[in-house]
Amino acid sequence: MNIVLLGGPGSGKGTQAQMLMEKLHLPHVASGDLFREHLESQTALGRQVKAHMDRGELVPDPITVAMVRERLSQPDCAQGVILDGFPRTVAQGEALEEVLAEQGKKLDLVAYIIAAKETLLARLGGRWTCRNCAAIYHTLFKPPHVPGRCDVCRGDLYQREDDTPEVQRRRIEVYFEQTMPLIEHYRRQRSLVEIDGEQDIAGVQAQLLAAIQAASRGRQREL
Repeated sequence: MNIVLLGGPGSGKGTQAQMLMEKLHLPHVASGDLFREHLESQTALGRQVKAHMDRGELVPDPITVAMVRERLSQPDCAQGVILDGFPRTVAQGEALEEVLAEQGKKLDLVAYIIAAKETLLARLGGRWTCRNCAAIYHTLFKPPHVPGRCDVCRGDLYQREDDTPEVQRRRIEVYFEQTMPLIEHYRRQRSLVEIDGEQDIAGVQAQLLAAIQAASRGRQREL
C-alpha cells in the first residue's frame, strides 16, 4: 500500500503515520526528515537544500522530488510507504505519480485528516517548553502540575517564538494556501478519503485503518 496523509499543522498526521507504520509495517517517509537526513549527511542534494535555505528560499520541487524518488527506491519501500508532508502541491502530486509509475507502483490511498482551523490553532498554540531541560508541555493535552513550572526539574516554562498563536496561525494559512488545490485535485480523481480529525487519536486511527482496509479490498479486486 502506498498511502499519502494530508492535513494541516496540528491535525496529528505525524502521530497517525507513526502508528500506521507500526501496525502496517510500512516505512514512514516525512519530507522534513528527508531534508534533515540529507543536510546532516551533507549529500549533494543536502548541499543544494542548504544553499536555498541559507538564502531564505523555499526548496524547489525538483530537489524535493529527487529526495523522495531516492527514498522510495530503497528496499524497505518495496511493499509500500506512508508519506507525510509530501506532496503539498499539485505539481508535487503529479511528480509523485510519475515516481511511483517508474517503479511499477501507484498511489492506493490519500487520506485527508480534517480539523477546523481553530482546532489546529488550539493544538499548536498551547505548547510550552522548559528552559532548563527542554521538556515539552501542552495547555490542553499535557499541562504541568504547577502552571509555569516544569514537573521534571521545576524550571521555568516559556513559549518559543515559533509556538505563539500568531506564528502558528500564519503557518496554518500557508499550508492551506499551498495544499487546498492538491486536495481538490485528489477529490476530482476520487482518490481522496476524508477523516474526521476532531476525534481523539484512537478515533482517527480507527477511521484511517477502515479506509486502508477498504482501499486494500479495492486493490485486490483490481488484481
